[in-house]
Amino acid sequence: MRIQKFEDVIAWQKAKSLTIGLRSTFANTKDFTFKDQIFRASLSIMNNVAEGFDRGTDKELKHFLYVARGSTAEVRSMLTLAAELGYTSSEQQQKLISLTEEVSKVLSGFIKRL
Repeated sequence: MRIQKFEDVIAWQKAKSLTIGLRSTFANTKDFTFKDQIFRASLSIMNNVAEGFDRGTDKELKHFLYVARGSTAEVRSMLTLAAELGYTSSEQQQKLISLTEEVSKVLSGFIKRL
């Protein structure tokens, strides 16, 4: 099956799940700077996949997928800090970190296919 639109891209779907998970996890966090940054980084994953896909060339898509993968690492880094700051339970943190690792693997696989 050929992917017709960015919403069909598994990496985008998983990034959306990550974004929703982060939103609910940090909804009551009072550190608005932290919350804003981690949420923006997760949105960056989704939006870079979407933008790269709609650019229409493999070269540009690949570039945007690398940027998305970098944003995935940023989210993972912030999740490590979140647990140490007491913003998440270790269970929440592990679940979200696992999802970031999954997104990163899917992005890497997509990059290799290009």
